[in-house]
Amino acid sequence: MSVKDNFTADEWFKVMTGPGRAGAAVVAASPSGLTGLLAEAQAIAGSVREHVSRAGRTPLMEAMAADLMGSPAETQSLQQQEKARNMEEAVAQSIEGVRQAIWLVSSKTSQEDAAAYRQMLIEVVERTAGAAKEGGFLGIGGEQVNDRERAVVEELRQVIGGAASQGASSTVVVTHETPPTPGPDGSGNSN
Repeated sequence: MSVKDNFTADEWFKVMTGPGRAGAAVVAASPSGLTGLLAEAQAIAGSVREHVSRAGRTPLMEAMAADLMGSPAETQSLQQQEKARNMEEAVAQSIEGVRQAIWLVSSKTSQEDAAAYRQMLIEVVERTAGAAKEGGFLGIGGEQVNDRERAVVEELRQVIGGAASQGASSTVVVTHETPPTPGPDGSGNSN
């Protein structure tokens, strides 16, 4: 039995898109030009690829790697999310998606899997924030991480669990735990 079997299709989709949502929150906090956007997208993809490809990876990372190598998920049957009307909403929706993914992983996998997932999210956030200069013109001036990105990075660290960013090996406590939306029966259980 794969760790993926612990999740419904909708829950697994949230887990798989958690890293992208973490990176998207940083990108939406301070959108860069085309080259900056490409650098940030490469940082997200590179971080995820490195984490799921590491030797000695956890069962969750193995399941994620298998899905990334397979065919894409069928998204028509999944819950549709309301489109963001502006960048602030995009940041808020992305952070909420990360919060839900962490809650699901923390409640349905081992502590080792949850710690590895949090570490991957922290690395995605940090690498995305540092991928492109913000506020410059044609590569001149600007700063590596601006105030808006710093604020979103700090909020994501709180959501993900601050100790993961310091590389702590002890159990990480999720500080802003929000359960996913209730199932069709209203119980919050997915099964």
